[in-house]
Amino acid sequence: MTDDQVRLFKDILARYSSVDAEDISDEMRFREDLQMSSLDFMTLLGDLEDEFDIEFEDIEDVKLYTVGEATEYLGGYL
Repeated sequence: MTDDQVRLFKDILARYSSVDAEDISDEMRFREDLQMSSLDFMTLLGDLEDEFDIEFEDIEDVKLYTVGEATEYLGGYL
């Protein structure tokens, strides 16, 4: 992913968290650090599909726990 794409991802992610986009790090966990619910996470995925014009396949089979894991997963579609 380009720096701009990562920045956009974190901007979108910050909408679902009390953490500012510039403070989000790859090591942060969605539930524990960003306080995101399962519904928040699924809504985030929909927003990412819309923003990046992609469609995640088999997302229910993928386990993403950290921002870094999600960044890598998203990068596979870009």
